[in-house]
Amino acid sequence: MKMMKIKKIGIVANIEKEKIADHVKSLKEWLEGKGVEVFLEMEISKKVANSVGFKWKELAKKSEMIVALGGDGTMLRTAHYLAGHRVPVLGINLGSFGYLTEVNLNEIHSTLELIISGKFVTEKRMMLDVSIKHSKTVTNAGSVLNDVVINRGDLSRMNELEMEVNGRYLTTYKGDGLIVSTPTGSTAYSLSAGGPIVFPGNDLIIVNPICPHTLTNRPIIFSEDSNLKITLWSKDKGAMLTLDGQEAYKIKSGDVVTIKKSRHATTLVLSPYRSYGEILRSKLGWGDLPPGAKKRKNAK
Repeated sequence: MKMMKIKKIGIVANIEKEKIADHVKSLKEWLEGKGVEVFLEMEISKKVANSVGFKWKELAKKSEMIVALGGDGTMLRTAHYLAGHRVPVLGINLGSFGYLTEVNLNEIHSTLELIISGKFVTEKRMMLDVSIKHSKTVTNAGSVLNDVVINRGDLSRMNELEMEVNGRYLTTYKGDGLIVSTPTGSTAYSLSAGGPIVFPGNDLIIVNPICPHTLTNRPIIFSEDSNLKITLWSKDKGAMLTLDGQEAYKIKSGDVVTIKKSRHATTLVLSPYRSYGEILRSKLGWGDLPPGAKKRKNAK
């Protein structure tokens, strides 16, 4: 458990959310009333009267912690822009579904009371670096917290994706595409495509085919030091490469996508009220604890 008191907090938010300006203004005033210096990201500052906004890098340098109000998309965008900065992020869920935004809106004050007094726990989450090689040109596409997805383009035809692992040929996937995810991303698109749930804290790389033509092509889990090279072979208009659902790149036949563990990591501030297992039960509707387990839990 961290025991460092927090005196400087940055706020980012999904500006499309209903009443987001009111939520941010209220939170800013509450934090300032507790003696905390508050900095707003540029976009949300335009929604809040009499406030100054900061670009992402400047926000990260000024803040000891970032509060992200929105949903998982907001958290993924925050992770993307803060890659390389070690500032921890607390996600506040303003929607109905979210694995990364662990704290609900009605818990925000009690949670932040603990955090600003230094009583909080963080967890580092693995990220992936992605690059694209087209002919002799290499583009560093960026880092992702959840997943890299390669899927077919406009035409409903199969793509062929040739995969090498650490310089050795593994197989050629034929189908709609591939999902390469981190443990954090295992509960996102990969889960919908039949992939395994991997608890965060285990640095692994999950490769999951999307609607494979060969039914023996199943999800595979690789070690964190694996270097994946995926070459697209397509007779059509190519395919789309998306990073955390936030950015997209058009790739063509012969292009090579390299994916490996990033030197960067996202540091999340964990909910003081529920474990990852409890979040899974809630989000996936697995049902309540049995009576015996409830008694053991309450006895602790």
